[in-house]
Amino acid sequence: METATSSSDTQAATGTAPVPAAEKWGFPLQELYRLAFTFYKQNSGKAIHLSYEDNLKLIAFKQQASLGPFKTNHAPALGVLDVIGRDRQQHWQLLGDISREQAMEGFIDLLDTMCSAFRPYIEAVRQDRDETLRKDLRRMELEKEVAQKQEREQQELLEEGYKEELQRRQLQDALNKQTYQQFKLYAEKQFPGNPEQQAVLIHQLQREHYHQYMQQLHLQNQNQIQTQTQNQNQTQEKAHQEKEEVAPANNNNSSTELVNAMDGLKLGDFEQQQQQQAEEQPDQEHVEQAQTQVGEYGQEQHHGNDEYDDYVMIRPAKIWTRPDIEQFKTEVSAGDGDGVITIGHGDTVTVRVPTNMNGKCIFWEFATDNYDIGFGIYFEWAKPVTSEVTVHVSDSDEEEDCVDEDYLSTTEDLESGTLSQDHNGLSNPSAASKAPISIIVPIYRRECYNEVYVGSHSYPGEGVYLLKFDNSYSIWRSKTLYYRVYYER
Repeated sequence: METATSSSDTQAATGTAPVPAAEKWGFPLQELYRLAFTFYKQNSGKAIHLSYEDNLKLIAFKQQASLGPFKTNHAPALGVLDVIGRDRQQHWQLLGDISREQAMEGFIDLLDTMCSAFRPYIEAVRQDRDETLRKDLRRMELEKEVAQKQEREQQELLEEGYKEELQRRQLQDALNKQTYQQFKLYAEKQFPGNPEQQAVLIHQLQREHYHQYMQQLHLQNQNQIQTQTQNQNQTQEKAHQEKEEVAPANNNNSSTELVNAMDGLKLGDFEQQQQQQAEEQPDQEHVEQAQTQVGEYGQEQHHGNDEYDDYVMIRPAKIWTRPDIEQFKTEVSAGDGDGVITIGHGDTVTVRVPTNMNGKCIFWEFATDNYDIGFGIYFEWAKPVTSEVTVHVSDSDEEEDCVDEDYLSTTEDLESGTLSQDHNGLSNPSAASKAPISIIVPIYRRECYNEVYVGSHSYPGEGVYLLKFDNSYSIWRSKTLYYRVYYER
């Protein structure tokens, strides 16, 4: 015990204050004591070899730190031959009334004096702890930076989405202002005296017009990108570069399209445009042009034959739908009965509608009961022999050799959305004298049992429209067709 107290006596003689264990060793006192006791327990008799007297002193400090000062009343009874137990009690009793913290510090200092490996062990533990803390701090900082970056990106996406949505609304409002009067005139003709149905139709037409306008912008951007790519490829081939540098295609052109659309609309010129529209006579062709379906029905049937250039340069058809199917069926059924046809399974009905000298545009409306039906429109380039609308029924086995092959661009089946025909007219001498026919709208299966299909087409010239209602794909079912055809001056 004299050795344990000598260090404190030396510090008192020199006049320096004792340094707390936590500051000297870099650990809280209790944690440092726990590390010291674990080191002593694991390495006693192995890495460290202490004398019997030193072991008694360490055990006395351990007892004082764990149980407090020695008390004879609470001390366990010792046997006559228990020499080691008596020595331990004596050394514990010599510590007097020192506190538990002082006993912990005495244990640490004595172990450091007796074992030279104890201090490097504590340093290694401290360095490992500090490194772990640094890694944790670094990880927390990285996680914080990643979270902040994600938050900024999300905020930017939200701002971009808000700006894009604002541009879309401005564009749609601008288009609605431009076409409202025209759509209103058309709706009044379709539903006279019914403001609610007129409002529904105007809203539907405006929505279709907006989508078609955006499709046109998208196609224009795609064409510009393809042109730029081709020009770059040609330049690279001429220069014989080793690596091709193809301009990256932008998969999300919505923002660019909106900006181009806003620039093209000239939103500040609404009043001038409305004055010009008021001066001009309302034209139904402009009304229907707002409903052009660019993606599906905007393809011109042109195959490059110079001798038929006068025939194939025709405008695309306009097709849209409206929901009042039951009212439409009632109106058609209440007529003379010519607008209701039962198409047998495997049959195709052709409604021949000649152009009218006083008309500029043909309109059609049709719907069915319960099932879909194939529908398409052809144009026969021949002078009409009659002004009456006629209906012709043909079986699926009959050859439709009246369609000129120069104007049919596909031989696929109906289920893929086009016609399937054997064109034997080229080998048939009588077929050569028949008038050529152009495809206005290819035959597709239409789900016309849920809504009324409506469409229009401007006259390309004098001839006969062939409205095809195809049920050839149906083996068992017949279809009830309700249709109405008229022209606009």
